[in-house]
Amino acid sequence: MTTRQNLFGVTLDALTMDQTVDRCLAAVRQGERLEIGVVNAAKLVNMRRDPALARAVSGCDLVLADGQAVVWAGKLLRRPLPERVAGIDLFMRLLAASEQAGHSVYFLGAKQPVLDEMLRRVAVRFPGLRVAGARNGYFADDEQPAIADAIAASGADLLFLGMTSPKKEIFTAGYGERSKVALVHGVGGSFDILAGITRRAPERWQRLGLEWLYRALQEPRRLGRRYLTTNVSFALMTGRELLRRTPPMATAGGHPSTASRES
Repeated sequence: MTTRQNLFGVTLDALTMDQTVDRCLAAVRQGERLEIGVVNAAKLVNMRRDPALARAVSGCDLVLADGQAVVWAGKLLRRPLPERVAGIDLFMRLLAASEQAGHSVYFLGAKQPVLDEMLRRVAVRFPGLRVAGARNGYFADDEQPAIADAIAASGADLLFLGMTSPKKEIFTAGYGERSKVALVHGVGGSFDILAGITRRAPERWQRLGLEWLYRALQEPRRLGRRYLTTNVSFALMTGRELLRRTPPMATAGGHPSTASRES
Protein backbone atom coordinates (compact mmCIF):
# COMPACT_ATOMS: atom_id res chain seq x y z
CA MET A 1 0.00 0.00 0.00
CA THR A 2 1.37 3.39 -1.01
CA THR A 3 1.95 5.91 1.80
CA ARG A 4 0.82 9.40 0.89
CA GLN A 5 1.45 12.82 2.36
CA ASN A 6 -0.51 16.02 1.85
CA LEU A 7 1.75 18.99 1.28
CA PHE A 8 0.33 22.43 0.43
CA GLY A 9 -2.94 20.76 -0.51
CA VAL A 10 -1.24 18.36 -2.95
CA THR A 11 -1.20 14.61 -2.31
CA LEU A 12 2.31 13.20 -2.80
CA ASP A 13 3.31 9.55 -2.93
CA ALA A 14 5.98 8.90 -0.30
CA LEU A 15 8.08 6.45 -2.33
CA THR A 16 11.78 5.83 -2.74
CA MET A 17 13.31 5.67 -6.20
CA ASP A 18 13.48 1.86 -6.06
CA GLN A 19 9.84 1.61 -4.98
CA THR A 20 8.82 3.95 -7.80
CA VAL A 21 10.68 1.94 -10.43
CA ASP A 22 9.12 -1.29 -9.15
CA ARG A 23 5.67 0.29 -9.25
CA CYS A 24 6.18 1.51 -12.81
CA LEU A 25 7.46 -1.82 -14.11
CA ALA A 26 4.60 -3.68 -12.43
CA ALA A 27 2.13 -1.40 -14.20
CA VAL A 28 3.73 -2.09 -17.58
CA ARG A 29 3.80 -5.85 -17.00
CA GLN A 30 0.16 -5.91 -15.92
CA GLY A 31 -1.05 -3.53 -18.63
CA GLU A 32 -2.20 -1.05 -15.99
CA ARG A 33 -2.30 2.64 -16.96
CA LEU A 34 -0.04 4.75 -14.79
CA GLU A 35 0.46 8.49 -15.21
CA ILE A 36 3.37 10.00 -13.30
CA GLY A 37 3.52 13.59 -12.11
CA VAL A 38 6.55 15.19 -10.49
CA VAL A 39 6.66 18.41 -8.49
CA ASN A 40 9.40 20.75 -7.39
CA ALA A 41 9.21 24.05 -5.55
CA ALA A 42 8.45 26.05 -8.70
CA LYS A 43 5.66 23.76 -9.81
CA LEU A 44 3.98 23.77 -6.41
CA VAL A 45 3.99 27.56 -6.54
CA ASN A 46 2.65 27.60 -10.10
CA MET A 47 -0.08 25.10 -9.24
CA ARG A 48 -1.53 27.68 -6.86
CA ARG A 49 -1.65 30.21 -9.70
CA ASP A 50 -2.77 27.87 -12.49
CA PRO A 51 -5.87 25.75 -11.76
CA ALA A 52 -5.48 23.77 -15.00
CA LEU A 53 -1.94 22.75 -14.01
CA ALA A 54 -3.11 21.85 -10.50
CA ARG A 55 -5.89 19.64 -11.86
CA ALA A 56 -3.57 17.93 -14.33
CA VAL A 57 -0.91 17.14 -11.71
CA SER A 58 -3.43 16.05 -9.07
CA GLY A 59 -5.05 13.75 -11.63
CA CYS A 60 -1.85 11.70 -12.04
CA ASP A 61 -1.71 8.23 -10.49
CA LEU A 62 1.65 8.90 -8.85
CA VAL A 63 2.82 12.36 -7.77
CA LEU A 64 6.46 12.42 -6.71
CA ALA A 65 8.82 14.89 -5.07
CA ASP A 66 11.21 15.87 -7.86
CA GLY A 67 12.82 18.74 -5.93
CA GLN A 68 15.01 18.52 -2.85
CA ALA A 69 13.28 21.60 -1.43
CA VAL A 70 10.00 19.67 -1.44
CA VAL A 71 11.57 16.88 0.62
CA TRP A 72 12.96 19.41 3.10
CA ALA A 73 9.60 21.16 3.36
CA GLY A 74 7.90 17.83 4.01
CA LYS A 75 10.30 17.09 6.85
CA LEU A 76 9.88 20.56 8.34
CA LEU A 77 6.08 20.33 8.19
CA ARG A 78 6.05 16.76 9.56
CA ARG A 79 4.87 15.32 6.26
CA PRO A 80 7.99 13.23 5.61
CA LEU A 81 8.95 11.97 2.17
CA PRO A 82 11.66 9.29 2.06
CA GLU A 83 13.79 10.88 -0.64
CA ARG A 84 13.82 12.95 -3.77
CA VAL A 85 12.68 11.04 -6.88
CA ALA A 86 14.17 13.18 -9.63
CA GLY A 87 12.33 12.91 -12.93
CA ILE A 88 15.49 12.52 -15.00
CA ASP A 89 16.85 9.79 -12.72
CA LEU A 90 13.57 7.90 -12.94
CA PHE A 91 13.68 8.38 -16.72
CA MET A 92 17.14 6.79 -16.95
CA ARG A 93 16.19 3.93 -14.64
CA LEU A 94 13.11 3.16 -16.74
CA LEU A 95 15.08 3.24 -19.99
CA ALA A 96 17.56 0.72 -18.59
CA ALA A 97 14.79 -1.49 -17.20
CA SER A 98 12.84 -1.31 -20.47
CA GLU A 99 15.89 -2.37 -22.45
CA GLN A 100 16.34 -5.38 -20.17
CA ALA A 101 12.66 -6.35 -20.13
CA GLY A 102 11.99 -5.71 -23.83
CA HIS A 103 9.44 -2.94 -23.30
CA SER A 104 9.02 -0.38 -26.10
CA VAL A 105 9.18 3.38 -25.60
CA TYR A 106 8.01 6.52 -27.37
CA PHE A 107 9.68 9.93 -27.05
CA LEU A 108 7.63 13.10 -27.51
CA GLY A 109 9.23 16.50 -27.06
CA ALA A 110 12.10 18.93 -27.71
CA LYS A 111 13.15 20.54 -30.99
CA GLN A 112 13.81 18.15 -33.87
CA PRO A 113 17.65 18.51 -33.86
CA VAL A 114 17.71 17.96 -30.09
CA LEU A 115 15.43 14.94 -30.40
CA ASP A 116 17.60 13.47 -33.17
CA GLU A 117 20.77 13.85 -31.12
CA MET A 118 19.10 12.39 -28.05
CA LEU A 119 17.92 9.38 -30.04
CA ARG A 120 21.45 8.87 -31.36
CA ARG A 121 22.90 8.93 -27.85
CA VAL A 122 20.16 6.72 -26.42
CA ALA A 123 20.88 4.14 -29.13
CA VAL A 124 24.53 4.09 -28.05
CA ARG A 125 23.79 3.94 -24.34
CA PHE A 126 20.89 1.47 -24.57
CA PRO A 127 21.55 -0.51 -27.77
CA GLY A 128 18.86 -3.09 -27.03
CA LEU A 129 16.11 -0.57 -26.29
CA ARG A 130 13.02 -0.84 -28.49
CA VAL A 131 12.05 2.65 -29.66
CA ALA A 132 8.51 2.50 -31.02
CA GLY A 133 8.59 6.08 -32.25
CA ALA A 134 9.49 9.69 -31.60
CA ARG A 135 8.20 13.17 -32.43
CA ASN A 136 9.32 16.69 -31.62
CA GLY A 137 7.32 18.69 -29.10
CA TYR A 138 6.34 21.59 -31.35
CA PHE A 139 2.74 21.20 -32.40
CA ALA A 140 -0.55 23.07 -32.25
CA ASP A 141 -3.28 22.11 -29.81
CA ASP A 142 -5.47 20.78 -32.60
CA GLU A 143 -2.74 18.29 -33.56
CA GLN A 144 -2.81 16.56 -30.18
CA PRO A 145 -5.50 13.97 -31.02
CA ALA A 146 -3.59 12.81 -34.10
CA ILE A 147 -0.35 12.62 -32.12
CA ALA A 148 -2.03 10.53 -29.43
CA ASP A 149 -3.40 8.21 -32.13
CA ALA A 150 0.07 7.85 -33.66
CA ILE A 151 1.50 6.91 -30.28
CA ALA A 152 -1.26 4.34 -29.82
CA ALA A 153 -0.59 2.91 -33.29
CA SER A 154 3.12 2.54 -32.46
CA GLY A 155 2.30 -0.01 -29.75
CA ALA A 156 4.62 1.70 -27.24
CA ASP A 157 4.51 0.56 -23.62
CA LEU A 158 6.01 3.72 -22.11
CA LEU A 159 5.65 7.35 -23.21
CA PHE A 160 8.19 9.98 -22.18
CA LEU A 161 7.22 13.63 -22.60
CA GLY A 162 10.19 15.97 -22.94
CA MET A 163 8.13 19.13 -22.67
CA THR A 164 7.86 21.99 -20.19
CA SER A 165 5.06 22.55 -17.70
CA PRO A 166 2.15 22.92 -18.02
CA LYS A 167 2.17 21.53 -21.57
CA LYS A 168 3.26 18.03 -20.59
CA GLU A 169 0.76 17.79 -17.72
CA ILE A 170 -2.10 19.03 -19.89
CA PHE A 171 -1.21 16.58 -22.69
CA THR A 172 -1.07 13.75 -20.15
CA ALA A 173 -4.43 14.68 -18.65
CA GLY A 174 -6.13 15.12 -22.03
CA TYR A 175 -4.51 12.41 -24.15
CA GLY A 176 -2.64 9.97 -21.90
CA GLU A 177 -5.46 7.44 -22.07
CA ARG A 178 -5.95 7.91 -25.81
CA SER A 179 -2.25 7.18 -26.38
CA LYS A 180 -2.89 3.64 -25.02
CA VAL A 181 0.48 3.33 -23.29
CA ALA A 182 0.83 1.66 -19.92
CA LEU A 183 2.97 4.44 -18.46
CA VAL A 184 3.28 8.18 -19.12
CA HIS A 185 6.16 10.11 -17.56
CA GLY A 186 6.74 13.82 -18.14
CA VAL A 187 10.50 14.36 -18.02
CA GLY A 188 10.70 18.10 -18.74
CA GLY A 189 14.12 19.19 -20.01
CA SER A 190 15.67 15.72 -19.77
CA PHE A 191 15.84 15.35 -23.57
CA ASP A 192 18.11 18.42 -23.69
CA ILE A 193 20.37 16.92 -21.02
CA LEU A 194 20.60 13.54 -22.75
CA ALA A 195 21.38 15.32 -26.02
CA GLY A 196 24.19 17.26 -24.37
CA ILE A 197 22.53 20.64 -24.97
CA THR A 198 22.34 21.51 -21.29
CA ARG A 199 24.43 20.19 -18.41
CA ARG A 200 22.99 18.70 -15.27
CA ALA A 201 24.20 19.95 -11.92
CA PRO A 202 26.94 17.89 -10.24
CA GLU A 203 25.74 15.55 -7.49
CA ARG A 204 27.04 17.85 -4.75
CA TRP A 205 24.85 20.69 -6.02
CA GLN A 206 21.91 18.30 -6.19
CA ARG A 207 22.40 17.16 -2.59
CA LEU A 208 22.50 20.78 -1.43
CA GLY A 209 19.25 21.53 -3.27
CA LEU A 210 21.02 23.92 -5.66
CA GLU A 211 20.25 22.26 -8.99
CA TRP A 212 17.99 25.23 -9.78
CA LEU A 213 20.92 27.63 -9.29
CA TYR A 214 23.14 25.57 -11.59
CA ARG A 215 20.46 25.74 -14.29
CA ALA A 216 19.95 29.46 -13.73
CA LEU A 217 23.69 30.10 -14.13
CA GLN A 218 23.56 28.40 -17.53
CA GLU A 219 20.60 30.50 -18.70
CA PRO A 220 20.48 33.55 -16.41
CA ARG A 221 18.28 35.74 -18.62
CA ARG A 222 15.64 33.06 -19.15
CA LEU A 223 15.68 31.31 -15.78
CA GLY A 224 17.27 33.63 -13.21
CA ARG A 225 14.28 35.80 -12.38
CA ARG A 226 11.86 32.86 -12.68
CA TYR A 227 13.71 30.68 -10.18
CA LEU A 228 14.29 33.56 -7.77
CA THR A 229 10.59 34.46 -7.78
CA THR A 230 9.30 30.92 -7.32
CA ASN A 231 11.89 30.05 -4.65
CA VAL A 232 10.95 33.08 -2.57
CA SER A 233 7.26 32.23 -3.00
CA PHE A 234 7.92 28.61 -1.95
CA ALA A 235 9.83 29.73 1.16
CA LEU A 236 6.92 32.00 2.08
CA MET A 237 4.42 29.16 1.49
CA THR A 238 6.43 26.89 3.77
CA GLY A 239 6.77 29.56 6.45
CA ARG A 240 3.04 30.30 6.46
CA GLU A 241 2.22 26.60 6.66
CA LEU A 242 4.67 26.12 9.52
CA LEU A 243 3.12 29.01 11.45
CA ARG A 244 -0.35 27.62 10.82
CA ARG A 245 0.66 24.25 12.24
CA THR A 246 2.46 25.69 15.29
CA PRO A 247 0.18 25.69 18.40
CA PRO A 248 -0.31 29.05 20.15
CA MET A 249 1.98 29.84 23.06
CA ALA A 250 0.47 29.23 26.48
CA THR A 251 0.77 31.31 29.64
CA ALA A 252 1.93 29.87 32.97
CA GLY A 253 -1.69 28.96 33.73
CA GLY A 254 -1.91 26.83 30.64
CA HIS A 255 -4.19 29.16 28.64
CA PRO A 256 -3.33 30.84 25.33
CA SER A 257 -1.97 34.34 25.73
CA THR A 258 -4.14 37.35 24.91
CA ALA A 259 -1.93 38.10 21.91
CA SER A 260 -2.40 34.54 20.62
CA ARG A 261 -6.18 34.70 20.98
CA GLU A 262 -6.37 38.02 19.16
CA SER A 263 -4.08 37.02 16.27
